[in-house]
Amino acid sequence: MVQRYCIEVFNRTLRDIIHCNFPFGGKCVLMGGDFHQILPVIPKGSRADIVNACISSSYLWDCCKIFELTQNMRLSAISANEDGNRLKKIAQWLLDIGDEKIGMPHDGTTEVEIPHDLLVQNYTDPVAAIVSVTYPDLMENLTNNDYFNDRAILSPTIEVVNQVNEFMCSMIPGDSVEYFSSDSVCKSSQDSNGFEDLHTAKFLNTISSSGLPMHKLTLKVGVPIMLLRNIDEASGLCNGTRLRVTHLGKSMIEAITLNGSKPNEKVLINHMDMNLSDSRLPF
Repeated sequence: MVQRYCIEVFNRTLRDIIHCNFPFGGKCVLMGGDFHQILPVIPKGSRADIVNACISSSYLWDCCKIFELTQNMRLSAISANEDGNRLKKIAQWLLDIGDEKIGMPHDGTTEVEIPHDLLVQNYTDPVAAIVSVTYPDLMENLTNNDYFNDRAILSPTIEVVNQVNEFMCSMIPGDSVEYFSSDSVCKSSQDSNGFEDLHTAKFLNTISSSGLPMHKLTLKVGVPIMLLRNIDEASGLCNGTRLRVTHLGKSMIEAITLNGSKPNEKVLINHMDMNLSDSRLPF
């Protein structure tokens, strides 16, 4: 979701360059977005701050003409079988929630009942249950690229992601290899006294921030992985690319791409520098 201040800054820039007081300097500007996705993320912001940062709260919103997409192109390629009809039913249910056709009326907060056929019921271990439903016959499909490419488990928090990853990694046979991040700190201010004592390696290894992976990564040969950043766009190694591990070296991982612009290709992933995106931390 585009934030309000980005559009307003762009508007003022065009008006100054073209010397025209019309919105965006009188130029036609095409903006794309999906209001069914989450609102702009405002660190430690209140509900009012988040809503105010949305583009629809801008004074420029009244100058915009809204065009809506009406056809789901992904679903149009699905055959009219039982699974295809079920996917279309789920997609329509999600759209109805976004269009406020379900859970109304409300005062800003509401509860939406999930259909029973979408729920995993009669379980003791929730992680084991969702894994068994999403990845049935896992052992028989370890070398099937389409099997992993068509399935995914979405988790609300990083802690749940780690639980699912650890459980699935324990199911796959073979020896595990552990990779660790750097546990040294780069000071943002050289005048700090006792910096190393305050920010110990043990503390640094517990930090979980946006754009930064966990300190320890446990992998096995055959496990599916997903890239979280762009590495080499020309080779199809972009954010969201899925791969299957074929070899685990000391400082390099060999894998086969499962999707993207160049599937079924062998690639190498080495160590890389990553920086915290949270500017509030002093390093």
